[in-house]
Amino acid sequence: MMSELITRNEREQKGVVNETRIRADIERIQPLIDKNINPRAQFHLDSTKIAYPQHRERVQAWARGERVAPITVDMALTQKCSFSCTYCYAGLQYNKASPAEWETYKNLLDDFVSIGHRPGEGVKAVSLVSDGESTENPFFHDFVLYGKSLGLDMACGTNGFKLKPDRYHELLPALTYLRFNISAGEKEAYKRVMGVTDKHWEVCIHNIREAVRVKKELGLRTTIGLQMVLLPEYADQVIPLAELGRDLGVDYTVIKHCSDDEKGSLGVDYQFYRTPLAMDLLKAAEALSTPHYSVQAKWSKMMTGRDRKYSKCFGTPLFLQMSGTCIVAPCGSFFGKDYSQHHIGNITETRFKDLWAGERYWQVLNHLGSDKFDPRKRCATLCLQDKVNEALFEWKELGGDLPDLSGRPTPQHINFI
Repeated sequence: MMSELITRNEREQKGVVNETRIRADIERIQPLIDKNINPRAQFHLDSTKIAYPQHRERVQAWARGERVAPITVDMALTQKCSFSCTYCYAGLQYNKASPAEWETYKNLLDDFVSIGHRPGEGVKAVSLVSDGESTENPFFHDFVLYGKSLGLDMACGTNGFKLKPDRYHELLPALTYLRFNISAGEKEAYKRVMGVTDKHWEVCIHNIREAVRVKKELGLRTTIGLQMVLLPEYADQVIPLAELGRDLGVDYTVIKHCSDDEKGSLGVDYQFYRTPLAMDLLKAAEALSTPHYSVQAKWSKMMTGRDRKYSKCFGTPLFLQMSGTCIVAPCGSFFGKDYSQHHIGNITETRFKDLWAGERYWQVLNHLGSDKFDPRKRCATLCLQDKVNEALFEWKELGGDLPDLSGRPTPQHINFI
């Protein structure tokens, strides 16, 4: 990797973009790229799967007003994290954690498969992402393995530091995907953006390599990827990270937007994503894809920025979020104590199946989809449910229709909508 072309102090100024380094890297990688490669040939990381036939009956039941189970639940097993990432949304909404016993987590997974508008229509997939580093929880492995044993698709997004490679042989077969959050491709930049030390970088890189090795050894379908949250001041790390992912042998590297709250507390410059420099950079990074490795930018969300296309939130009944503090809320935007009016309950106090069957759950979710709530004014930017909301709003509110995808091949990770 080429050396820094501006000073560290300049790099750390909010929003300062190292255009000289970026342009040099774009030129440097030209001999490495194949412009005929389609980075989305294997999977598409910038869309929603809500319209596929596997989910159509449940979506129609929801539209009829039936009480349906979420297709996907995005949650965490703790809000604890040993990293201090500069872009961390969870840092804006701290709640006192409610430590849970194994029985609470076991009951939660049992409840996920038992609820639904009819038998067999419970939760289909659980992603351990949300607002905390789930590998910090001593029950992490037990949770993944038990969920898989119940027939749930399980997945995890992690900084990778607390993963235990000696348990990969049992963990990886139980995961649909394992995604490493690593927002820089060079050690010094990684340390600054992630708020960690040399040791964290070394351990995480080792743990990624081992995950790739075990996947190949066992012949697993488990998808292993890297994710970068793109801040303008670290844009010069896009190409180094894309190259690192290629060298490590992971399945993909995804470059995504940074979500901010409705107050703009993180100060994200959404105009940067639309600049010619950003466009050239992201296209160059995607061109580093190979037949076995995909680099993808989340173009649609970056181009949307703060300009939502929908005035009602319909996605949460089908794509629910839960906090690592054990709070059940419709989405990650509302985990903080300032949004307690949207909190449904806490699984340390009430079983999830009882919360789901109760009036409070549906009052909160239905309120978000009513004329009394406008996500364009009251929600965080580019929420997790954004693409699902777009599709459902166009169908239900604008008189459109969910596209007929019955003739298309089933995409990977179908239950992570």
